[in-house]
This record gives sequence, C-alpha cells and structure tokens, in this order.
Amino acid sequence: MKIAIIGAGIGGLTTALALEQRGFEASIYEQAQELQPVGAGIILANNAMQVYQKLGLYKDIENIGNEISSLKITTSQLDNLSAIDLSYFEKKFKTKTIAIHRGSLQNILINNLKTTKIITGFKLSEIRKDKKLTSLLFENGKEIKANIVIGADGIHSKVRELLFPNSIIRQCNQLCWRGIVDFKLPSNYANQLVEAWGKSSRFGFVQISENKVYWYALKTIKKNQIAEDLVLYQSFKEFNPIVDNLIKSTKQNQLHISVISDLKPINQWYKYNICLLGDAAHATTPNMGQGACQAIEDAYVLSTLLAKYDFKTAFKAYQKTRFKKAKFIVKNSKRIGEIAHLKNPYMRTLRNILLRNTPKRFQRKQNDYLFQIPQL
Repeated sequence: MKIAIIGAGIGGLTTALALEQRGFEASIYEQAQELQPVGAGIILANNAMQVYQKLGLYKDIENIGNEISSLKITTSQLDNLSAIDLSYFEKKFKTKTIAIHRGSLQNILINNLKTTKIITGFKLSEIRKDKKLTSLLFENGKEIKANIVIGADGIHSKVRELLFPNSIIRQCNQLCWRGIVDFKLPSNYANQLVEAWGKSSRFGFVQISENKVYWYALKTIKKNQIAEDLVLYQSFKEFNPIVDNLIKSTKQNQLHISVISDLKPINQWYKYNICLLGDAAHATTPNMGQGACQAIEDAYVLSTLLAKYDFKTAFKAYQKTRFKKAKFIVKNSKRIGEIAHLKNPYMRTLRNILLRNTPKRFQRKQNDYLFQIPQL
C-alpha cells in the first residue's frame, strides 16, 4: 500500500514515524525546496509527550528541551493572576511538559525515520480520483499515485481546498511576533511558561534550553491594518523591563511575524481515500498551546486505527475519536484570545479578579481533559 503524506511539518513527520512503527511505508511530499530547522519554539504539553513516549522519542526530546513545571498568567508587570502546577499531571500521566525549539524537534523526528522518503520541491496543484488510486499532480509537472493520502499541509491546506472548497479561514485581528534569543532567564522563571496580559496585548516567554528563550508577543490590530504599521518595541513598552530586554536582545533573523487566524470548524475531515490531519483539519489559534499537540494526537490516533482497520473504517473512527476535543480547543482558544485582549479597563479589572479566584479544581479538570489521549 502506498501512503502519501502532504506536508513535512510536525504533524506530517510524526504521522510518518507512527506509520513506520506499525509496518507501513509512506512518502512525504513537501512544497519547500529543502527542509530547514525553521520556526521558533514549541510547547509539547503532556498529551503530546505521551504520544512521543509511545513512539520512543521521549528521552531524546527531554534531553534537548527544557522541562516546564508551571503555567502562569500574569499582569503586564508579571504579577501573578493564575498559575497551574503541572506536577499533578506529571504523576498521573508519567510524562512532563517540554519546551523545545521547533527545529530541534523536527531534527529528532527526521533522524528517527528509517523507511520514509521525504521529497521536497513538490507543491500540490490537483487531485484526481479514480476507482482505487488517487493521482496527485504537482506544480513541477510530476504525478504520483497513492492508495491513501494524508493532508498534513497546515491551515492553508491545498488538500482541504481541493476536497472542501467552502471551508473558511477566520482572521482574529491579532498580530503575532515570535522570537528566539540567546538569554538566560532569572532562576525563578527557569521552568515556567509565563504569559503577561496587558491592554489589547500579551507577551509570553519560556526557556527552551540552557541559554535560549522562546518568546511571543501578540497585539490587537484593526481589520486590514498593515503589519508593518506596528512597531514591536513601542507595542510593549508598558510591560515589565524583562520584556523589553528579550525583544531588544533578539536578532532580526530570529524574529517571525504572522497574523493570527484559525479554521472555522468543518464537519468532515475525510473524503474517498484522503484524510486531513492537524491544522489542515482543525487549525486553532495558539492561545491554549495545543496546535501542534493536536496534530501529534491526530498522528497517533490515525496511524493506530489504520493498523487495525481498512482505511474507510479507520478514517471514520479517527474523526469520531478526535472531533469533539479538537472542536473544543478551537472554540475555547478563540475565546481566550478575545478575553486576553480586552481593551476596556473595567472589563480587564473584572477579568483579573476572576482569574485570581478561579478554583484550582476547575483548572485541573480542564487540563485533565486536554492531556488525556485516547486509549485505542
């Protein structure tokens, strides 16, 4: 059986590795001309690390990344509003949350692939379906045929566009900067993910290795506002001085900028012998730190079900298993982004009071749901 995976991101690579370990052979077709360790940092929450533990990568990731023991929301001056102690989940699931450079994770995945071919410079242009096989046509003029196609090509998925042309990408009117910087945080922040909420803006930072910090900054923008109109340094001048230090210490080539968006939930993730995975199926805003983690969960569930059933049964079971949780994350992540960017000072004061007084059991219950992975 020939399996074609479109997209060599974290979701596509994890899927290929999981399929390999279940006896399948796959090829990955990536539109970039070469694979480079691009991107900034990534938080591998407990659910993602449970998958990587099953795939035998836990120690490799733990050795390169940095353990995160708590998640904190603070004011712009880094005064605590809410904190989640992750030790409960470490004991329950026997795994930790790890912050790591996305490029480092990419290298770990690639280095552990044995039979999968990664073919670059293949940008999908057309899908043609016949009785048994699917033909994939690429902009370079090449054509390949596959028994199963997995679309892991991100929020702007060409596979999804060809299967479900009426899907809608929603703009959230927020601009995001992401940076990697040579920096050592004060010892009290060494194992924390901190997100500071200000006026229509927020700033997060986390140590990803001994001397590197990943940070991200988000600012509300007007509809159709040009990103270059916003000056990064000026946008966060009211924040704690550590924020200014992180921004000014970051080299320009380590800075990435994007507009935040998500995918309006779609009710079908597969058609024929073609199935969507990760952001292609359920792209979410980054506000719950679950975008890549959900793609990793997808990879585990889909590969496990394909090893048990024919592809039609597997696709149906995959969507049934993953749909509710993925939709929950898309919905709630969007809502959190809106709450975090409140402009009205009275509403921000009320929000902060509620955050400070949210019962720990409520936080634990929600994260318990996020960190559970299916038992298949």
